[in-house]
Order: sequence, then C-alpha cells, then structure tokens
Amino acid sequence: MENYYLLLDSGNGQKLEQFGSFTLIRPCAQAVWNPVKPEAWKNADAIFTREGNNKWLNKNRLPSIWEIRVANILFKIETTDFGHLGIFPEQQLFWQWIQEKISSQPNPEKIQVLNLFAYSGGSTLAAAKAGAQVCHLDASKGMVAWARENAQKNGLNNAPIRWIVDDATKFLQRELKRENFYDAIILDPPTFGRGAKGEVFKIEEDIIPLLNLCKSLLKEKPLFILFSCHTPGFSNLVMHHLLSQVTKDLRGSIDYGEMIIPSNTSFSLPSGTFARWQSG
Repeated sequence: MENYYLLLDSGNGQKLEQFGSFTLIRPCAQAVWNPVKPEAWKNADAIFTREGNNKWLNKNRLPSIWEIRVANILFKIETTDFGHLGIFPEQQLFWQWIQEKISSQPNPEKIQVLNLFAYSGGSTLAAAKAGAQVCHLDASKGMVAWARENAQKNGLNNAPIRWIVDDATKFLQRELKRENFYDAIILDPPTFGRGAKGEVFKIEEDIIPLLNLCKSLLKEKPLFILFSCHTPGFSNLVMHHLLSQVTKDLRGSIDYGEMIIPSNTSFSLPSGTFARWQSG
C-alpha cells in the first residue's frame, strides 16, 4: 500500500488530499481560489462536509483505521466526527527540523523536550526518534492514547516519553515548583480549549502567561522553542512579536512565517503561522 501523504489540489473552500491509497475531500476555508486540477476531484473516495451536520460521505469506502508515513514517522489514520484524521500535515517540515536539530547535538539522549497541546504526537515522536527524552501533554485522554499507539507503531513504546493528560497551564506551574526544566519546548495552542478538568483556554487572554511559564521552564542554555498556531489574526508578525518578547534575554535567533502544506500538482496551502527561536 502506498502509505504517504500528498496535497493533490485545493480550491472552492476545499482541499483534495491523498492519505495512503485513499483520496479525501475536506473543508478548507482559506482555499478561496479555483481548483487547479478539477478532474482529479471526481475520483475521491470520501468527502467530509459541514453542510447540515458534520458528516462523512462514502465513508464505507474507507477502512476503519489505516497508516501513513510522513517525515519518516508512522501515523494511525482514522476518520473522526470533526473531520480530523489524526495528523496535521502542515507540521511535517517541523518534524524533520526537530529530528535534525536534536540529532545534531553532542548528546541527544540528554536533551529534554516538552511538547504541549501535543495531539497525536508528531513532534513527540520526531524528538524521540532523534534520541531525546520527551514529555508529551494533551488535555484529551483519547488523543494521548492515540499518540501512544503511534509511538508503538514507530517502535518507541520503550522510549523515554512521559505521557501526561492535563491542563497545560496547571501542569507548567507544577513543573516549575518541581524544578523540572527543559532544553526545548514545542507548543501549538488552540484558539479555544478545555483542560482535563474543564479549565478554559482562550488564546488571546492566555498566550502571554503561557509563554512566560514556558520561558521559566527552560534550562540555562536552551536549544529551541517552536511555537505554532492556527488562530485567525495571529499573523506571522504577531507570532514573532510574542516570541521575541519572551526570548529577549536569550542568546539566539528567531525565524517566523506561514506554515504551508506543499503540493507538487497545485498551489501550496497556507495552514497557520509559526515563530521559532533557536540558540546560536
């Protein structure tokens, strides 16, 4: 089975993607242009629509679970009621960068990484594959279980990964009291979310305190902070300003920009923004 991911086309508020042997159509608000390859859409295996109630059309054509490999990481793919499939492909360049950044260190096995809002574990697995110790945190028990499945698929079930179901802010506060510090922190906060016990997270109100807590948990000579976001209005310049204020007394550099899903057959698709500080 062909087990890779491809963005085949986008347009008219949708995207056409290949997940292994299956092609799927899903909503994509930013794709306001016309499709480049309209003929390619005719043979899609299934469609997710938000018209009426959220639903998959032709879902019976898909297996209940399958696998794909992205950035040398195996992921379990499964259709959900929200249209998600267990992977955000726009993160794939970061997964490659994380592996390269950590593996290039003199002692990668000593690098300690914190991954917040960690979803199905792409960044966690990238760091673990490179040899690092990782703390993986998400407020969803189900998503942490999904990430652990992905770890097992990648032969990392015995890797030094701490699996945490918790509210990010409360966990960071406890880590600070415990004096558990990290070489690298990765975070992809939602626009709005609820913690493991119903705690409310609103990015406009909570992002600065969260970033300050992250800064407090960095070791004396940290390696990197990787901050990504899908919130409308959080432009790449906004991301830069937020991260530059937090890291102003750290020795290093910041790069920032749009996250994209590249395509060899159509337009690349903008899918959020990022800012990244690294030592040097």
